[in-house]
Amino acid sequence: MAAAGYGLIETMRVREGRIPFLERHVARLERSLRQLGLPRSSQDVAALVRPFAETGDAVLRVEVLDGRASVTVRELPPLDPPAVITASEPHRPYAHKTTERGCFVTAAAQAERAGADDALLLTAEGLVAEGTVWTLCWWEGGRPRTPTLELGILPGIGRARVLELVPQVEEGWYRRAGLDGKSLFLTNAVRGVVPIASLDEEPVPADARTEDLARRFWPEGTP
Repeated sequence: MAAAGYGLIETMRVREGRIPFLERHVARLERSLRQLGLPRSSQDVAALVRPFAETGDAVLRVEVLDGRASVTVRELPPLDPPAVITASEPHRPYAHKTTERGCFVTAAAQAERAGADDALLLTAEGLVAEGTVWTLCWWEGGRPRTPTLELGILPGIGRARVLELVPQVEEGWYRRAGLDGKSLFLTNAVRGVVPIASLDEEPVPADARTEDLARRFWPEGTP
């Protein structure tokens, strides 16, 4: 349950004059507001953000707090394959995209101090959870794996898209050591699918299937 005074956020990509997955963002926001017992926005969020599609490629951050929605616009983050470290900060359950993001902020700061681009968080039990703003996936044999939502990770829009595009994604509980030597990639609704360059300073092998998935990630004709 989100504490009083916290709001919900949705981070959306503006791409080629459209906002891909807009309906999914709004549906997740409404679902979280309902489940957390927070006030719904007095504004139509979809109508609020659609005019921002004219900004070109950008990122929209929608925040709903005390029944009011606000939108901020920022540039795209780097889309190059990132160097990632494993954070010492433990993951805390984040089943809803609230503004209560302390563990992710701390992990991102740790990555910056280490000269890395981003961080992967593990649970207190040492299980692979998620990145600071993305879902982790990797190839294991003929199919990808990703941590289960039962760990309390965010049900990401990018994660759901990957599960649509790739049959038989294996969702489960995995240890950090199981990632060594695997071809890792991240996904979210802003970056799409991006291969990870290194994990804890060890190069991550490339996989042509990740490139193919990245090409197919963005739906055509999305309003």
